Amino acid sequence: MKLTTVTQLTVDGVVQGNGGASDEDRRNGFERGGWALGKGDHDTLAFINETYQRADAFLFGRRTYDLFAGSWGAMSAADAPGREPIVRALNERPKYVASATLTDPKWSGTTVLSGDLAAAVADLKAAPGGELQVHGSGSLVQWLLEQGLVDEMIFLVIPVIVGQGNRLFPRNGPDLALDLVESRVDTKGVTTQVWRPAGRPQYAGR
Repeated sequence: MKLTTVTQLTVDGVVQGNGGASDEDRRNGFERGGWALGKGDHDTLAFINETYQRADAFLFGRRTYDLFAGSWGAMSAADAPGREPIVRALNERPKYVASATLTDPKWSGTTVLSGDLAAAVADLKAAPGGELQVHGSGSLVQWLLEQGLVDEMIFLVIPVIVGQGNRLFPRNGPDLALDLVESRVDTKGVTTQVWRPAGRPQYAGR
């Protein structure tokens, strides 16, 4: 399977607290949650629905898994008009969560990956299928990029600068060249970018 990450982030690269509840993630004093609420037009929602429909399985970090299990995992398709494909995909397809502490997941179809994570993800990628998708899970995405396990990245860039919070790319981290696969901007200013890792960047004088 191809490993695809799907990330909502601000123009200044923040991924923390994007959801509808302002208190979703208050780590490190973060007070500006909910910055993605109501953003994106009908075309962007259609793109997100189509993305979830492509997934053969999902991989989560523990924090995002808990958020998704408590929200999408408690819904039926009838509870989320316009987002039925998301609910069906998340509740019907296999889910994997990277965690050393979760032992008894309640969300049906969940498998905990608690040992050698790199080997486990490599095994999932080697399995037949289309896409293994990672939604949110910023710390996990950083680690997957460091391990060279990401095949494609989808960024939904929300037109806001929040000025605080955890960012997808740390101040000092690995470098990565990217090939642009697709880019579009919707009527509300949300930019969808699809990138593929392309090795190390080239620098002047090297």
